[in-house]
Amino acid sequence: MMVPIIFVMARRSQQPILRIAIPALAGMTTLHALLPPHPGPLIAVSALHADLGLTLGLGLIVALPAVVLAGPLYGMFIAKRLHVEEPEEMGKLFTEQAGASQPGFAISLVTILLPVALMLGRTVAKLALTKDTLLYDTLDFVGEPLVALALTVLFAIAMLGWSRSMARERVGSILRKSLPPIAALLLTIGAGGGLKQMLVNAGISATIGKIAIGAHLTLILLAWLIAVALRQATGSATVATTTTAGIVAPVVAGLSPTHNSLMALAIGAGSVFFCHVNDAGFWMVREYFGLNLKQTVAVWSALQTIVSVVGLVLTLVLWSVLT
Repeated sequence: MMVPIIFVMARRSQQPILRIAIPALAGMTTLHALLPPHPGPLIAVSALHADLGLTLGLGLIVALPAVVLAGPLYGMFIAKRLHVEEPEEMGKLFTEQAGASQPGFAISLVTILLPVALMLGRTVAKLALTKDTLLYDTLDFVGEPLVALALTVLFAIAMLGWSRSMARERVGSILRKSLPPIAALLLTIGAGGGLKQMLVNAGISATIGKIAIGAHLTLILLAWLIAVALRQATGSATVATTTTAGIVAPVVAGLSPTHNSLMALAIGAGSVFFCHVNDAGFWMVREYFGLNLKQTVAVWSALQTIVSVVGLVLTLVLWSVLT
């Protein structure tokens, strides 16, 4: 979705394409690793019984420096040293004018932010409102992740489809086309859950607990290292997050909500460490921007590593400050 915007912005600003692409890619990587309601962080929050709103708040604190370092700063650094021309065929494909009118910026932004606002409302209700009141129950219900996302889909159908005189058949067609990517994501999550359960049944949690005691590693660093190892082995950030969260969940039982949230963020940060050739995203970036293998490592693998390491450092700092 972002690639056409990147091509257009690079042309209009007359900037090197990497100077535009890397901040966008860094933002997406950080969202993927650290911010609910993306599936990876959402799974970690659920497995560790962390507070969703607190995790989102702490995730923003960690994510902003990570985005700045891996995005604009690294983008300016690498764009001066790595000259990449816009791929001719991709450039033509992504700069063709769309036939139908596009939704406005404001309604598009509202649609994107709606589930986040609903989930934050639930957290605010738990902190500031009295239980068993109508307002509390309403915010608690609509802020449940599945409910919030479902309401957002309905909102998008109404505001981006029917309100723009889009035929019901067209709306139905768009919804049907969205199912295959969702199915692939569910299969990935299911595979991660299956691997996690196999490792848990094998007693890996108890083993990790003994290793942590013997090695005197902080739980944050331990969780990050496990996620890094699984990411390198499987090539999937979602599988790494799902599996690691299931493995460390028994070890962190009884921690405060703040510490559980930081554990979820550390796992997310580890899950994006040094993406390489066994990840589909690596090849997508290579093909979209016409890079060779070495260039893709310098662009995609490096920026993901920056996000991962910054995420680890900041979660360690917050762990020490909030303990």
